[in-house]
Amino acid sequence: MSVAFETITDLVRWFDQIGMDDVPIVGGKNASLGEMYRQLTPRGVRIPNGFATTAFAYRSFLEETGLNEKISQVLSGMDVDDITSLQHHGMLIREMILDTPLPDALAHSIVEAYQHLCEERHELADVAVRSSATAEDLPDASFAGQQETYLNVRGQASVLDACRRCYASLFTDRAISYRANHGYDHMQVALSIGIQQMVRSDLATSGVMFSIDTESGFRDAVLINAAYGLGENVVQGSVNPDEYYVFKPTLKEGFRPILKKAIGTKSMKLVYDAGGSKMTKNIPVPPEQANRFALCDDDILHLAHWACEIEDHYSQRRGAACPMDMEWAKDGRTGELFIVQARPETVQSRKSATTHERYHLRRSVGSGRGNESNGTEGLATSPTTSAEPLRLLTGRSVGEKIGSGPVHLITDVHQLDQFRDGEILVTDKTDPDWEPVMKRAAGIITNRGGRTCHAAIVSRELGLPAIVGTLNATEVLHNGQQVTISCAEGDDGVVYEGQLPFDVETIDLSGLQRPKTKMLMNIGAPDEAFALSAIPNDGVGLAREEFIISTYVKVHPRALLDYDQLDAATRVAVDAATMGYEDKPKFYIDRLAEGIAMIAAAFHPKDVIVRLSDFKTNEYANLVGGKNYEPNEENPMLGFRGASRYYSPQFRDAFGLECKAVQKVRQEMGLRNLKLMVPFCRTVDEGRKVQDEMAKYGLVRGQDGLEIYVMCEIPSNVILADRFAEIFDGFSIGSNDLTQLTLGVDRDSEIVAHVFDENNEAVKRSIASVIQTAKAHGAKIGICGQAPSDYPEFAEFLVQQGIDSMSLTPDALVKTTMHVLEVENKR
Repeated sequence: MSVAFETITDLVRWFDQIGMDDVPIVGGKNASLGEMYRQLTPRGVRIPNGFATTAFAYRSFLEETGLNEKISQVLSGMDVDDITSLQHHGMLIREMILDTPLPDALAHSIVEAYQHLCEERHELADVAVRSSATAEDLPDASFAGQQETYLNVRGQASVLDACRRCYASLFTDRAISYRANHGYDHMQVALSIGIQQMVRSDLATSGVMFSIDTESGFRDAVLINAAYGLGENVVQGSVNPDEYYVFKPTLKEGFRPILKKAIGTKSMKLVYDAGGSKMTKNIPVPPEQANRFALCDDDILHLAHWACEIEDHYSQRRGAACPMDMEWAKDGRTGELFIVQARPETVQSRKSATTHERYHLRRSVGSGRGNESNGTEGLATSPTTSAEPLRLLTGRSVGEKIGSGPVHLITDVHQLDQFRDGEILVTDKTDPDWEPVMKRAAGIITNRGGRTCHAAIVSRELGLPAIVGTLNATEVLHNGQQVTISCAEGDDGVVYEGQLPFDVETIDLSGLQRPKTKMLMNIGAPDEAFALSAIPNDGVGLAREEFIISTYVKVHPRALLDYDQLDAATRVAVDAATMGYEDKPKFYIDRLAEGIAMIAAAFHPKDVIVRLSDFKTNEYANLVGGKNYEPNEENPMLGFRGASRYYSPQFRDAFGLECKAVQKVRQEMGLRNLKLMVPFCRTVDEGRKVQDEMAKYGLVRGQDGLEIYVMCEIPSNVILADRFAEIFDGFSIGSNDLTQLTLGVDRDSEIVAHVFDENNEAVKRSIASVIQTAKAHGAKIGICGQAPSDYPEFAEFLVQQGIDSMSLTPDALVKTTMHVLEVENKR
């Protein structure tokens, strides 16, 4: 049957002729490219030019060649739930399409448009040939990621061959399975093909970008992944890419808020296969290049600006917030950046904002945390033991869940039919052909890939815990081995031996009123801050610098300042920890700033109080190079710690690195919600000396809204509270140390542990006294110790005394907030 064509646009449309209203005609991917090319190119966002074949062209192809009836007949004999049947029938359909020439009119239209692209470039154009599927009368069905893309396609014959392969990819195993699972009629789905000028990122870098955090759903950050070469390696998880976070609100104000930069291994890069049998090939990346960041700061910020522009445009068009998923590339010949794809993010942006789930792995059975009344209990099949569980592997966590089951190692797509429900899929990397079995897994572990690779994206969509980029999971794990995947421990996901018990706590966030007493949060790990900020709160009352130093920095600051004088062995250890940095002190400043900034950004614009470093000498000694600088003290708890270090000749320069990191967060990143707190300040004179040191680095109390607090944890802080109030903006009661020093009991001694009690009258009188003194002198007063988290009656006592704020552990925040509301309502 022949089909009459009225105009050339029935078969081909240029990007400047299409937009989001044309999804039924050219599919979501091509409609989005056209929308950006028309609307955002004038605003500075670079989109490579191209054209798209229409859904009408595809349907005409099937109708003219008789493929409609042949495909329908093959589909009628297929069992989509049988992997073998799915693979066999899918292959039959693809072979039929590949063996059928395109109609002359369609082939002529594609060739003519391709020749025009060549004229634009004044050379034989290299193009990307991308599939963009859509369902007739279903404009929201874009089927992203289900079909194929072909890169570095050159010449008329190659372009036509790639187009036919795109048509065939509408019937890949994963595409058939996806449509069957979502209730789409295979014959009602059409395919548009986008032919777009290639960006020579094989000579530079490329990657993916989200205008939302893919793990926590935090909406104020841009996440960028980058690797060398063409972008398919990042999308498919063939490499472990660099990872960068940028904070959107202060970026739009003109600051440079790069919150985090993490180097990936980037061991391979995809490049043009000049003269080879394939269009592209992977080659090794030299170690000295792999160990450097793939993007400079200016490029990171440039891409983040574009992410904001693109998100703002689509949000305005939709009339609601629309976080975006984008692919970008940098041309190695010109140094120009380009956006090559963009689509709405569809996982985190659709999650409920009224509930928050937190997974907790019980570290020891029998002594682990009990279930909350609104929680559910995870699988507990391992024998009761008090031993720490055995860690087998670590990698990048995907999501925040925990899962367990037997390992099933898959090394080849032909083994997929052996996979069983509830197993842990372990492989080198996944690709879209694996999706039919991924939905049956209890969790996924891969050797390669970053948090925006295929395995990560599909795991989020399916709600599965996954750990990617472990490097050697297929070597360490074996078939049938029982393991637990924990993604509930921040950035690093951990694979444990055995099926370990865990709890799931569901927090209802709807309708929770705010008490008059500010309810703040204690934060340790920066990587958990985005997720924890979703719990109703009034900010952060205690962020511990020492946790950031021990996890983000790991090196003693003096070892970085004295790098040239270090012995050979220590220098090797420092080099390993500071990979990518020639300037060693700058490493300390940057990494500490990143950890602080992640927390400050997560809770922005609410106050975030960061406590300056409070390592004891024995703890500082455990950092890389630390033993060279720390004295051996009999009682480090009462020794060289806190304020006394900051102005000391032995540590003053190291404290300067801390100050520079804080100044970077406040001034360069624009996070002026960051406040500071001085720990273990024994005397008023010490407080003045510390502030004098801080002022040398621009950290002046009251300047640009900087507030400086002091920990109230020594009896002298209580007794001289009126004097301390003259030089600090407020107090935060550290009930642990204050109890220890008031009662004269070593809190780490099990022998006298029964004496340690925050409810002791001496302790409570001290707390009541300092609250009243602070209020009388106009100073803020809060508590960040453990007592109100552990004892409801202690929280009630604090409310009765009129305390301004309580800072609690995240797991106790909602429960204590509700209790405080009850107490306040009774007053």
